[in-house]
Amino acid sequence: MVDSRFISSTTPTEKKDTRSGFGAGLLEAGRRNDQVVGLCADLTGSLKMNAFKDAFPERFFQVGIAEANMMGLAAGMTIGGKIPFTGTFANFSTGRVYDQIRQSIAYSDKNVKICASHAGLTLGEDGATHQILEDIGMMAMLPNMTVICTADYNQTKQATEALVDHHGPVYLRFGRPSVPIFLKEDAPFTIGKAQNLMSGNDVTFVATGHLVWEAVQAALALRERGIHADVFNYHTIKPFDAAALIESVKRTGRVVVAEEHQKAGGLGSIVARTLAEHQPARMEHVAVDDQFGESGTPAQLMEKYGLNAEAIVAASERVLQVRG
Repeated sequence: MVDSRFISSTTPTEKKDTRSGFGAGLLEAGRRNDQVVGLCADLTGSLKMNAFKDAFPERFFQVGIAEANMMGLAAGMTIGGKIPFTGTFANFSTGRVYDQIRQSIAYSDKNVKICASHAGLTLGEDGATHQILEDIGMMAMLPNMTVICTADYNQTKQATEALVDHHGPVYLRFGRPSVPIFLKEDAPFTIGKAQNLMSGNDVTFVATGHLVWEAVQAALALRERGIHADVFNYHTIKPFDAAALIESVKRTGRVVVAEEHQKAGGLGSIVARTLAEHQPARMEHVAVDDQFGESGTPAQLMEKYGLNAEAIVAASERVLQVRG
């Protein structure tokens, strides 16, 4: 059963990139709170921060290709009560500046919002040097850090606005390509609480980011065969909603995790640890298997690396073979 509180349509006609949701959310956040400031590392257009820059030029800081400096500036601004939103590609938001994030933001528990676009394989043609697939693990391992990975335009806008009222460092991960808008713009959204999009008792789907839509499509395909999936959108990876997972797996006994990330260190690792500690169950994992990406269109790459609805259906078949 589809939960209409969250899903607006299982056959949406509109697509939009999640980075545009960030841009729209940042503008609204700036309107709501005059302490919100924006910092960007020479990618204002790519991060869709132009509207904020035009509306609040005195609160926008273009730091150039100096990401480490941007993180230090953001950390310092929080001391005066500002709420900095930094913007650049996910690879440069994490891998290039990990030391600055660890020391100046996470360790110091600074109220910095690290907003990262172009994450994962769906960055596309720019290739492996820009397609970071390790960032969720890197950020989730840091004490004090909250990690959010949104599923569509509406949810990215919601999450961005929600960060204004959330104190502490946050890593917000979103993407480049246009993807279906299937979540309601007013859907219940709480940082740290998973969304149960579809109900079922046969298998639990735990998905995040672009793979949430693929999980919904996989669940619809399986439903035609009489298999009912309990589908969760884990938009917040840390803090992890262990209670929702455990309650579902007590009924289903099997789990499929789907994420646009390396198998090691991401959402799947957190799910596996939670299951091992609280509710052992058979698990399959749809993710990148210890490889770097390559150049190609987002659709080509998602198919080649097995990050789509078909892969989730196949993983479901494997876990269901061990029923009983």
